[in-house]
Amino acid sequence: MKFIPTPIADLILIEPQVWKDERGFFIETFNTKPFLAHGITAAFVQDNLSCSHRGVLRGMHAQAGENAQGKLVRVLRGSVWDVAVDIRKHSSTYGQCFSVTLNEQNAHSLWIPPGFLHGFVALENDTLFAYKVTGYYDKDSEVGVRWDDPELAIDWPLPKEELIISEKDRQLPLLKEITSPF
Repeated sequence: MKFIPTPIADLILIEPQVWKDERGFFIETFNTKPFLAHGITAAFVQDNLSCSHRGVLRGMHAQAGENAQGKLVRVLRGSVWDVAVDIRKHSSTYGQCFSVTLNEQNAHSLWIPPGFLHGFVALENDTLFAYKVTGYYDKDSEVGVRWDDPELAIDWPLPKEELIISEKDRQLPLLKEITSPF
């Protein structure tokens, strides 16, 4: 595995070794030893999976408190444009975004530690998105910011009229309207 730093501290892109032959391929998607060697000491407690149609935008979400979630995310089928936003109050990159295409071809994962908002838009129908998280789901600990917050200026790759967004995500506040719990 290659652990590739991003412009935002602690946010790491992970490129696995892919072994291909006439039968297909094999990928090791997680191994504690290389993660520890690269400073990722997270203990994962739950795996989640979502399936999305092209244009489904999920985000921008975080979970704080005793169940603050770090997330190791990847695509099993299809493709997404994935976004993480630093909302750590004392970070020099507070409010900055990082985006990357995750898909079944590149097999990359993204490590998103606690203190980041996370979201993605599915670029293909039937996109399977896997989340390995460090905190149990706790509705009372949810934090969110609108996907179209002008301060974040996220350049989503699909036209606004093609996006499918839940009513809950449409009602989230702007970044300037929240007090970051991180």
